[in-house]
Amino acid sequence: MHIVHYCCRLPSLITAVRAVPFRVGIGYDVHGFAASPPENGHIVLCGVEIAFHRKIKAHSDGDVGTHALVDALLGCVGEGSIGEHFPNTDPRWENMSSTHFLLEAQNKALAKGYAVLNFDLTIVCELPKIIPHVPKMKLFMSKLLSIDASAINIKAVTTEKLGFIGRGEGIAAHAVVLCRKVTAAAPNPGSENPRG
Repeated sequence: MHIVHYCCRLPSLITAVRAVPFRVGIGYDVHGFAASPPENGHIVLCGVEIAFHRKIKAHSDGDVGTHALVDALLGCVGEGSIGEHFPNTDPRWENMSSTHFLLEAQNKALAKGYAVLNFDLTIVCELPKIIPHVPKMKLFMSKLLSIDASAINIKAVTTEKLGFIGRGEGIAAHAVVLCRKVTAAAPNPGSENPRG
């Protein structure tokens, strides 16, 4: 009897879930460093170029911070993962700026009636030092997503020399994104790249 009663309530429960005012997504990304140093060394994190003597091995630009945010935002609105939408087997995404992926993920969220409220991002690496670049990263992401910089938190940690990251072989990022339900939404055209 209880099972029948519960099943009869499923449509209303599903409707309630779709109408929740807030949703949370979690994202993760990791990349290794290339063995040979590049001629003009830099990596890209949260849309910002950082001088470094190593290059990230990746199909796109290897921006682990932005990739983690994309994964979190897609998960927030039930749209799968970055690998499903932008697979590294697709030549269209070769050397592509990860800001393109993030804007696409934001548009998918907006299409479902959700907007980014805030996000928290943790970058894990021994080198390069991330903290000096955080203000520029926050400003870039604020402009890209059209959200206030106070809604963005970016921090960096090391692994205390433990594991492949501790040995300086790669870099990782963890992201948590909170979205809120909005009454009306329009896709972000992303017509201007804030990096420029």
